[in-house]
Amino acid sequence: MKQRGRFVIVSILLVLTSSFIYLHSDLKVPMNKPFTEFPVYYQQWHMVEQSMISAEALEVLKPTDYVDRKYISDTGVPVNMYIGYHGGGRDSGGIHSPKNCMLGSGWIEEPEIQIEMNVDGKRLNVNKAVYQNGGIKQLLLYWYMVKGKPITSEYSRKAHEIMNSAFYRRTDAAFIRISMTFEGDEGPALASGIKFINDFYPQITEFLPK
Repeated sequence: MKQRGRFVIVSILLVLTSSFIYLHSDLKVPMNKPFTEFPVYYQQWHMVEQSMISAEALEVLKPTDYVDRKYISDTGVPVNMYIGYHGGGRDSGGIHSPKNCMLGSGWIEEPEIQIEMNVDGKRLNVNKAVYQNGGIKQLLLYWYMVKGKPITSEYSRKAHEIMNSAFYRRTDAAFIRISMTFEGDEGPALASGIKFINDFYPQITEFLPK
C-alpha cells in the first residue's frame, strides 16, 4: 500500500510538472522608454557616433531594443556604450557574453577582475576585462541588469532568470558594456569609463524595467 501511495504521489507530481511546462509561457516585458530617447547630450558628454548592428548579427542576438554609441567629454578618453535589452517572450534572444564575441574575433583576454564602484550613493560591482589584438587594447566595464538588479556573474544572471520565470513569468534582462580603446597605460581609459558610469547610471536604470 505504501508503494502504491508513493507511485500515486510521484505520478501526480509528474502530471503537475508536465502541465506547468506545457502551459507556462513568459511575458514580453516592455522597456520604460525606448533607447531612441536616450540622451545625446548629458552633462559634459556628447555623442559623436552611433552604430547599427547588421541584419545578420541581429538574427543571432535578437535584442528587443539596443543602443550602440560613442560619447566623448571635454576631457578624457572616448567611451563606447552598448546596452542590449532582451524583453523575454518567444521572439527575444538571449544575452551573449563578451567572451564569446571578443575571443571569436581574434582578441586575447587578460585576466578578468571585478571592481566595486560607488554610484548614485549605492554600491555597484562591474566586471573589468582587457582584450588585446595586436597593439590595440580595449578595456571593458560590463554588467547585467535583471529585474532592476545589477549582476556581474553569468551564472547568477541565469539563476535569477530561472527564478523570475517560475515566479513572475519574466526572463527579461539587459547587458550593459562600457568600452574604451587605449595604448600603453590603462589608467586614463579606466578613469573615463568610471566617470561615464557615474554620470549615466541613473539614466540607464530609468530605461530598464524593474
